[in-house]
Amino acid sequence: VYGYDISLIHETSFNEVGANEKGMLCISPPLPPGCLQTVWGDDERFVKTYFSAVPNRLIYSTFDYAIRDDDGYYFILGRTDDVINVAGHRLGTREIEEAIQAHTNVAEVAVVGVADALKGQMPLAFAVLKNTSVCDSSEGRAREEKAIMATVDKEIGAIARPSRVHFVSLLPKTRSGKLLRRAIQAMAEGRDPGDMTTLEDPTALEQIRVALARQ
Repeated sequence: VYGYDISLIHETSFNEVGANEKGMLCISPPLPPGCLQTVWGDDERFVKTYFSAVPNRLIYSTFDYAIRDDDGYYFILGRTDDVINVAGHRLGTREIEEAIQAHTNVAEVAVVGVADALKGQMPLAFAVLKNTSVCDSSEGRAREEKAIMATVDKEIGAIARPSRVHFVSLLPKTRSGKLLRRAIQAMAEGRDPGDMTTLEDPTALEQIRVALARQ
């Protein structure tokens, strides 16, 4: 990437990873023009927030997971803070979403981690389908859910398989198009979703409630 000295750093060993291995996307300073250079009036906070992810090394963390393929191209996998811990395995919600979208009938999907007494957390998916007629019956929904889970098994592995796949016609987003993932997670865990003043379409949250009640 022109102007950027990029490294992919393993999140526990803090060594650089090889091709096709997931790592934290980091940038060695000096940061190029266009990057945030500090927090106004609080340089210490800026350094502590963005330059402390890798011990004993001055390197900027983007808080993104990424991989680099054999040709040197980088692919963003998701935010490091959008990670769920399933029986000791750290899984990015975006990774699971991309695996689900490999299913030909999935138009859009949101994955959240919900508390689980046995595994710590489990992925829970809410999918918007291209062809909704396959879910006109409970049997059809069950078949489609099973097919999507099989797709995740193939793309990532059984450890990333969602505990459930719920079907909705739209996902809750802000008016600027940002997915309200934390609100979905709160509802799935029976908590208050909080301030929803930026929600574009209130019926989206109602669909989440109905889908959860159907399980």
